[in-house]
Amino acid sequence: MTPIPLRFPSGDTTCAALHYPGTNGACVVMAGGTGVTKEVAADRFAPRFQAAGFSVLAIDFRGFGESGGRPRQVVRTSAQVADLHAAIGAARTLLPEVDPERVALWGFSLAGGHVLNVAANDTRLAAAIAQTPLADGPAIAPNAFKYMTPGALLRLHARATKDIINRHLLRRPAALIPLAGPRGSVASLTTPDGARGGAALDPDGRFAATWEQTIAAASALRLGLYRPGRAARRIACPLLVVVCDRDTSVLVDPARRAAAAAPRGELLELAGDHYAPFDSAHEAAVAGELGFLERCLGRPEGCASATSATPTSRSAPSPSALG
Repeated sequence: MTPIPLRFPSGDTTCAALHYPGTNGACVVMAGGTGVTKEVAADRFAPRFQAAGFSVLAIDFRGFGESGGRPRQVVRTSAQVADLHAAIGAARTLLPEVDPERVALWGFSLAGGHVLNVAANDTRLAAAIAQTPLADGPAIAPNAFKYMTPGALLRLHARATKDIINRHLLRRPAALIPLAGPRGSVASLTTPDGARGGAALDPDGRFAATWEQTIAAASALRLGLYRPGRAARRIACPLLVVVCDRDTSVLVDPARRAAAAAPRGELLELAGDHYAPFDSAHEAAVAGELGFLERCLGRPEGCASATSATPTSRSAPSPSALG
C-alpha cells in the first residue's frame, strides 16, 4: 500500500512522517542516519515490513526533510532523541490499527545510536533494532580522522568555526558540508564506505531532487562526542544489533559491546560495509530483522521468551570477550 503522509508534534514544531498501514497490530517506527530523510531511509525496508503485516511510521527529524524546525541541516542529538519519543507516541495513537504495547523502534547509523538511548528510557517499547549504529563517537573519531588528509581536517575545523559564528553570533543559516565525499574532501564522512553512502541509499537517483545531502559543519565534529552505547545496559526490551564486518564508518566493536551490554541483546553479523544492509547484504538483513520482529511483535503477548539466537543471528558475546 502507498504510504500516507502525516505530521506529529515534537518540541516547538511538527515532524513529517510516512505511515505504511499494516494488518497485524504491531508497528515499527523508523528513522535514518545523519541527514538521511524518511523516504531514503525506509524505501528498502518499510515495504518489506509492511508486506509481512507490520505498520510502519518513518520520520524526518526536526530541521531535515519535510519536518519543521530551525536551524536547518543541524544535528542536535537530544532533539532527535526527543523526536523519536514523540514518534513512538504518535504510533501508539494509530488506533485501532496499532496495539500501543506492540511498537518497535528501528534506526541505522546515527539513528541506530538514538535507538539505544530511546529504548533505555521507554519501558513500554516492545523491541528495538539498531542497524550499524553509531554507538561510541570517541571510539570511532580517530578512525574517521585517519581517512582525512591533514589539509581537509584543517578546512573542516575552519568550516565548523564559521558555522558556529554564523548560527550563534550572526544568526545566519548553518555553514554546510556534504554528508560524504572522497578522501581529501571536506565532508562529514570520507571513509571508504561512507563515501558511497549516497549511491547505496539512492542507487537510481529517485530521491536526488528532494534529499539535501548536507549537514552543518559543527554537527559533524560534535558527533565524535556522542556515546549512546552507554545506555545499552538499561534497555529492558529485546534489542537486535546489526553489524557489518567491514564497517569503516561506525566500526564493529562498539556496536558489539552495546549488544553484549543489553540484558536481552542479540547480534546479527553480516558481511560487507556500513551500507551493506541496503545492497549486498539486504536480503540477509531483512530476513534477520523480520525474524526478530515476528518473534517480538508477531503475537499480542510479545517477546517475553524470545531471547535465544535464531538461525540468522547469534547471542551477543560477553563484554569481557570483546576486550
